Amino acid sequence: MADRAGGANRERERDPAREIRLDGVVRRYDGVTALAGVDLRIEAGDLHALVGPNGSGKSTLLALVLGLDRPTSGTITRPEGRIGCGFQTPSVYPDLTVDENLRVFAAMGDAGDDWLASVRSGLELDEVRDRVAADLSGGYQRLLDVALAFVRRPAFVLLDEPLDELDDAARERVVAFVADYCEGERTVVVSTHHLDAFGPSLDRLTVLDDGDVRFDERVDGSDDYRAIYRDLLE
Repeated sequence: MADRAGGANRERERDPAREIRLDGVVRRYDGVTALAGVDLRIEAGDLHALVGPNGSGKSTLLALVLGLDRPTSGTITRPEGRIGCGFQTPSVYPDLTVDENLRVFAAMGDAGDDWLASVRSGLELDEVRDRVAADLSGGYQRLLDVALAFVRRPAFVLLDEPLDELDDAARERVVAFVADYCEGERTVVVSTHHLDAFGPSLDRLTVLDDGDVRFDERVDGSDDYRAIYRDLLE
């Protein structure tokens, strides 16, 4: 797996037609403001981390980008093509095996057997490929949910807390797999409380707090992400 140095060391020409754009996005629920006029660009080819305290608006932002919710005001522009997603609570077909889950999702796209095998092995699901999803541990269900987000080879993947319930070795596998995936000019956005795990591979970091963007910059492996986060929110 590749060890990326981060976006500051990977110069490329920005193509607005291949990015997700949020312009003045507001989302209110019964008088509570979850997002307060967010402007954000998610650029092609980036590993982009979205971090912030609980209730900062991260999951709301992902749901809006996916079209699972609508903004109260503002606009969201998405390029054509698939968007893969992984949720805070793993969403799998419980009565199907791991392999059957992967094949059902793959059938919705154009992924071949070679890519299926690459996803399965990259996330170390081979040893449980014939087990029914409902019988898997929480960690393996999380890995399967992450795998399903990638199995159709989408241009954009959005992952909400993909490292939850995973041990250290499994977290390293997920981070390495995600970083490699972005090498092909595909984009992954991760909402995460595990910033240190993704840090060395990140291209961009966005910090949300109370529905506002407090920080949104390109970063590289030399940045002290913990210090950036602490200084913004203390």
